[in-house]
Amino acid sequence: MQDRFLKSVAKLPEPLATAIVPILNKDFAGHIDAQQLEQLQTASKMELNELLLALLPIAAALARPPISDFHVGAIAKGKSGDIYMGANIELPGEALFHSVHAEQSAISHAWLSGESIIEDIIVNASPCGHCRQFINELVEGAKVNIHLPLQKVEPLSHYLPYAFGPSDLNITEPLLTKQQHTLTLDSNDPMIIEGLDHAGLSYAPYTKTYAAVVLETKDGATYCGRYAENAAFNPSMQPMQMALSTMARHNRDFSEINRAVLIESSKGVISLVGAAMDALHSVAAVELEHIVVEPE
Repeated sequence: MQDRFLKSVAKLPEPLATAIVPILNKDFAGHIDAQQLEQLQTASKMELNELLLALLPIAAALARPPISDFHVGAIAKGKSGDIYMGANIELPGEALFHSVHAEQSAISHAWLSGESIIEDIIVNASPCGHCRQFINELVEGAKVNIHLPLQKVEPLSHYLPYAFGPSDLNITEPLLTKQQHTLTLDSNDPMIIEGLDHAGLSYAPYTKTYAAVVLETKDGATYCGRYAENAAFNPSMQPMQMALSTMARHNRDFSEINRAVLIESSKGVISLVGAAMDALHSVAAVELEHIVVEPE
């Protein structure tokens, strides 16, 4: 079991702790599939909603909050039945808008894993307005069930009445809808090829700045993030922050970053390069490779 989960496992009921330890191996990065979840439910003899709330300390162990020292865990449950953990991340010395909220982390985890519908969000503190707006961007976002300790499960519409969202800006394919933007570049560089794939899947209906970040560590592993815009603009999730969140879930130290690439469309009305450079330089002494691609 990874050391970062030792304190969290100690907080769990003994039957659940015993059952989950084998899952928390060196490769665990916050994903528990439907079959594993069923096995945990059987071993713990818990109702599903009770089990999901009980797992929040595991999710919170993924957090990296050097500014607030406030660890928040969140779990996104997909229509597939799989669950995806996420946690808050703060960048040392940088403006607070560079932070990743736990709900954003969990949702991006599910999105990167191919989920098309998120049915439930489980979190250990009430979602802030920023996160409510981010959840509202999802496919059927108003229907997403919000689970909180000691509170009745309610849909997002309960927490965000009179919501403003994608439909108000005539967007009919919200976040999690399959995105297919063709961005091509003649390259045999695996990182660039990977970045092009993720940029083509990014969600940028408001600026058309389809973009992705790929981070490579010194051992050759790569971690990706895609741009995810929001109808309210400010809650948009930057691809660099998503890539750093992915690294954190995989228990990698940011000092291990050896190379960083940002790919974005030339037709976008904004550029993410400044924000990406600021975030990167707060955690690693690596120069950002910025590649602008003509979309087809």
